[in-house]
Order: sequence, then structure tokens, then C-alpha cells
Amino acid sequence: MLTFLEHSPREGVIAMKRVVALILAGGQGGRLSILSQERAKPAVPFAGKYRIIDFTMSNCVNSGIFKVGVLTQYRPRSLNEHIGIGKPWDLDRQGGGVRLLQPYLGPEGSDWYKGTADAVYQNIYYAEDMKAELVLVLSGDHIYKMDYASMVSFHERSGADVTVAVTKVPLDEAHQFGILTVGEGGRVVDFIEKPEHPKSGLVSMGVYVFNRDVLRQRLEEDAQDSKSGHDFGRHVVPRMVQGGRVFAYMFTGYWRDVGTVQSYWEANMDLLEQPPAFDLYDTNWLIHTKSEERAPASLGPKAQVVRSLISHGCIINGQVEHSVLSPGVQVETGAVVKDSIIMNDTIIRKNSTVEFSILDKEVVVGDESHIGAGDDNTPNQEEPARLNTGITLVGKWARIPPGTVVGRNCKVYSRVTEDDFPDVVIPSGHSVAQRVAYSLPR
Repeated sequence: MLTFLEHSPREGVIAMKRVVALILAGGQGGRLSILSQERAKPAVPFAGKYRIIDFTMSNCVNSGIFKVGVLTQYRPRSLNEHIGIGKPWDLDRQGGGVRLLQPYLGPEGSDWYKGTADAVYQNIYYAEDMKAELVLVLSGDHIYKMDYASMVSFHERSGADVTVAVTKVPLDEAHQFGILTVGEGGRVVDFIEKPEHPKSGLVSMGVYVFNRDVLRQRLEEDAQDSKSGHDFGRHVVPRMVQGGRVFAYMFTGYWRDVGTVQSYWEANMDLLEQPPAFDLYDTNWLIHTKSEERAPASLGPKAQVVRSLISHGCIINGQVEHSVLSPGVQVETGAVVKDSIIMNDTIIRKNSTVEFSILDKEVVVGDESHIGAGDDNTPNQEEPARLNTGITLVGKWARIPPGTVVGRNCKVYSRVTEDDFPDVVIPSGHSVAQRVAYSLPR
């Protein structure tokens, strides 16, 4: 039986001023298909009113960490606009606060990030400028609530060079993560990234506490290795297991990597369980976000809402069941939304049905249409490995003609118009793209 060093929820008074957090938020997130086509994955809306990165950033401030660097790269505009100067998280402060760190091209070897470790290496100066002794490296695309102060306390008491947060997942899901073998006292004796046949479900959460000087040394060594992929999970941490003090910190709360369409949909649906698998209503651990002013949600005389999250500004005159609606969504009379995620300002016109679907922002579904229709689970022809569980995706600003039937595992690209649809029936597994590709003005 594995044993770990004991730790309490918040043991002693920890000088969190010595800690700087670096949030990795630059990944493309291709497994989310068109949901991350025009935005960084951490900027994808979640639970109606939030963005995915809100959970990691809220964990930081709730843990007493107010020196936060967000490492961006892929399509950062929406993420930058969302974070701004950090006011919703109380990170608009001098001598700390939040700083958006982007790759830059210069004469001294700087370049686009080559991996997670390289991203931190290019920004290690930030930790040094903040006079941090410990560096907390985080992923910006996970859903969880965690007191990092307890992990930092554990790290210091164990005398670790690096501490890895770990959790347990079902064995059939473990191949998606780094697998750890842990010995007495929580010391890691083996670390294998995404093995094809994992022997256990003890996985890395992508949350690391490093001693700053050790981190710099290891990143410099990795940067000089031409064979390295410059990734923490594949290269840096496994090497440290062989020649350093690597310890595991056990986390037993809710944690979800929402890197796939199915896991993203499931994590949203988890919020609708009774009691919810993940509690958004814990006043002792608020999830902060940038929130625009909108009127309260309105339910009309014929509205029916069951087991759903309805955000402010929504106008419901139809039926909503087991679904998550972002601000400003309209469900007109006779329309039905079931088992779906509907993002900001989307309109479901009269007598239409949307089920087992994810609709991005400002979509318009025409009257008497049906999205996610039938039970044919044919995988998507363009992305069979990503869209194969029955969920249909509709991209930003798409316009679906009245009377259209769209099957399962379909993909409707962003910005398509009524004229782009080849027929009134789009069979399961098919996609609809613009006939004339959209291009940004010069």
C-alpha cells in the first residue's frame, strides 16, 4: 500500500510571497476541434459564465498566491481580453499581480515555445524578477479546486527538488496522462508519460512545485539537449526522477482534464448532478471571472427548465433540460434544448431541437431545425478520432437554415451561412464548411 507524507489542509503559516505561479496557457488544443480553432484552449467558455483558465487563476488567489505569469502563444487575443489587468481575481496590483508572457523573436535565441519546459525556460526571468524561491508550474486547461499552499508546505517538509501533484483516474483513461510509481513517504521512483498500457491509475495533474534554482538548472540542461522535446512530463521530470528528489502530493478532490470534446462535455454535465460532482457554490472557494453587465435571466410563461445551468441575460420561452447555457442565450417558444452546451448569445428559433450538441457563440439555429438528430454514431469523416461519441459541434457565428436536420458527430464550421449548407439533411459524421473561405481583411 502506498504511503505519502501526511499533510493537513493548511498547515502552519506559509510565506506564499516566496511563490510565483506560471500558468501554461499557450497550447493549441486541437483535440477540442473547432471550439479552440479561433481561441486558446484555456479561453474556451465553461459552466456558462466562466472560462477554463478561471479555475487555475482562482486557485492561485484563493491559495494566497498573487504573483502570476500566464504564458500565452496560440491565438491569445480572447485570453488576453478576458484576463486584462487581472481585476476580477484581485491581481491588478503593483509588485506582483498578473502578467501575460508571450513568446518573442529576438537576437538571443528566443523563439516560439517548443514545449512546456521551453515555455517556462524562456520566462524564468519573471520568477527571478519576482524574487521567488519556489515556482509553481500549472496547466491552464484543467477544472479543479486545489489549495496550493498545502502542496507548497508538503514540498518544503519533504525536502523535494520538485513535487508533482497526483490523482487517481480509471485505469482505462490513464493512458492519456503521465503515470507515476511512488514509494515510501511519497517519493517518486518512476514516471512514464502516456504509456500505451498503464499499470496503474495514479497520474500527474500537470501541477509542479520547483525550487527555483533547481528549475533553472534543469531547464538549462534540457535546452542544451538537441534530442529533447522540451516537455515537463516527457523529459524534464522523468530525468529528475533518476537524479533528484521528486515527491508526489496526493490530491483527492475533483479534477478534470477537459482536453477532448467528450471530456469537456462530461465536465459540464457533471455540474448538473445532484449533488454536483464539482461545487461552484462554495463561498469559501469562489471561482472568479470577468463578467459583463447583463439583465437577469428571464423565463417566459411556457418555459420549462430542468437540471440546467442558466446564466444571466438568457431568455427562455421553450424547454431546457440537462444543459448549460451561457449568458444571453435565447430559446424561443416550442424550442427544446437537451444534453447540450450553448454558448453566449446563441439563438434557438421556434420549434427547433438541439440535443447532444455544443454550440459556440452567436450561433443562430433556424426555425424547426434539429441539431444532433438520430442515433447514428458514425464518426466524423474529418476527425474520426475526436468526434466519435455522438456530440455535434457548431462553430462561432454559424447560421443554420430553417428546417435543417443535422445528425450526430457532425461539425459545422465557424461563420457558415445558410447558403453554405448543401442540403436540408446533414447525415451523421458529415461536416459543413464555407464554400468561400473566410479571410481577415488586410
